[in-house]
Amino acid sequence: MSLKKILATFLAAVMLAGCGSGGSSTGSTTTTTTGGSTGGDSSKGSVYFLNFKPELDETLQGLAKDYTSQTGVDVKVVTAASGTYSQTLTSEMDKSAKPTLFIIGNQAGVKEWKDYAMDLTGTAIANELSTDAYNLYDETGKLVSIGYCYECYGIIVNPDLIEKAGHSMDELKNFAGLKAVAEDIHARAAELGFDAFSSSDMDSSSSWRFTGHLPNLEYYYEERDAGGWTECPATLTGKYVPNYKNLYDLIINNSLTDPKDLATGGHDAENEFKTGKAAFFVNGSWEYAAVSETVPNARMIPYYCGVEGEEKAGLNCGTENCWAVNSKVSEADQKATIDFMVWLVSDANAAGKMVEQLGVLPYKNAPQSANGFLADAQKYTDNGCYVMDWATNYQPNVDEYRAGLVAALNQYNADQSDANWANVETAFVQGWANQYKAVNN
Repeated sequence: MSLKKILATFLAAVMLAGCGSGGSSTGSTTTTTTGGSTGGDSSKGSVYFLNFKPELDETLQGLAKDYTSQTGVDVKVVTAASGTYSQTLTSEMDKSAKPTLFIIGNQAGVKEWKDYAMDLTGTAIANELSTDAYNLYDETGKLVSIGYCYECYGIIVNPDLIEKAGHSMDELKNFAGLKAVAEDIHARAAELGFDAFSSSDMDSSSSWRFTGHLPNLEYYYEERDAGGWTECPATLTGKYVPNYKNLYDLIINNSLTDPKDLATGGHDAENEFKTGKAAFFVNGSWEYAAVSETVPNARMIPYYCGVEGEEKAGLNCGTENCWAVNSKVSEADQKATIDFMVWLVSDANAAGKMVEQLGVLPYKNAPQSANGFLADAQKYTDNGCYVMDWATNYQPNVDEYRAGLVAALNQYNADQSDANWANVETAFVQGWANQYKAVNN
C-alpha cells in the first residue's frame, strides 16, 4: 500500500480535530521577511500571501517576482516569524489590505477563521489536487483549506559518520540500538572528531523540534491506544512521557553542546550536521535540500524511544500546511490568488522549485519529489512499518502550551534532577489539560 493511502487513513482523524489557536510554524528561522512584486496591473486583482513557513520565504519571494513579470499581477509575500503565525494573521486581518491567501492548518484554525475562508470546492486549485487526504472542512462541509505539501520528521543520520565510528545503520532499529551507537560516539567524540547529536537549543528558532515534534511520540502512542482521536482529548494519561524522556535525555546528553547551554540558543544545529560535526540531527524532510548539499546520502530514522514493537515504527508524516483563500477580499483578488496557486503547483519551473523546498506537492501536475527523507518514509511503509501521524496537531492553545514546556525543559536542562523532570511531566500532561480548558471554557 502506498504512503499516501496509509496517510489518508491516519490523517483523516488528525485533520478532523485540532486544539491549537491557528497553528505554529515548523520553520527554522525567526525573522519576519516582507516583500514581493510591485508594479502589477491592479485591474487584474492582486495577491497577498501570508506565508507560514520561514524556510520557504526566499523561494516564494523569487516566484512572486517571476509571476508578476509573466502576468502583470502584483504578488506580495509576507512571512511570519517562527512561532508567531497566529498573532501575525490576527493583526493582518484587521488591516484594510488583508491577506488574500493564508494558512488554516488544523481544525481549531477552521473554527477560528472559517468565516474568512471561501469555499474552495470546485475551484481551479481544488481540481488540481491528487488527493483530498490533507483537506480541512467545517461542520457544514465547506472546503475551508487545502493541503499544499506534506512532510515527515524524525532523526536525520549521516551514514558515513556512523560507519566511521565502527557502526552500521542496521544497528539503528530500536531505542537500544540507537542508544548504544549514540553513547559510544559521544564517549569517543574527541577521538572521532565528531559527536552524536547536533545542538538542541531551546530558543524560538529551535525549541519547536522538542516541544512540538518530539512530543508527537507520546501523543501518537496514546492516540493509538485509544483507537484513534477524532477530537482533541481534554486530558493526557502521560503513559508515554517516560519514552519521551528516554529519547530527549539521549539527545541532550550525547551532543556537541552541554545541556546547561541550550536555553539561550546560538548554535546552528543544521550547520553542525552539514559540516560533519554531528552524526544525528533531529528535524524533518524540509531540511533535505540543505543537508544533502554536503551529506547526499543522509537518511532519516524514526523516533525510537523504547516502546514495545517499535522496530515496526515508521516516520512522523502529515501536514499543517493548508491554503485558504480570503472570503473578505474582492472577487478579482480571489481569482488572482487562485490563479497564482494553480501556477505554483502546475508550472514546471514554479512547481519544481516548490517541490525542491517542500518535498511533495499533492497535486496532479506537480513534478515528483527527489526528497530522500520522504523516500525513507515510503520505504518504511513499504516494509510494513506503521506511520506515526501528526497527533501533535492537537496541542491545545499551542503557543502557550509549548512555552510551558520550554520553561520546564530549560529548568531540567540546567539540573537533571527527578524534581525538575517532574515539572516537565506536569507541563506536558497538566499543561495540556490547563490549555484545553483555556480554549474550551
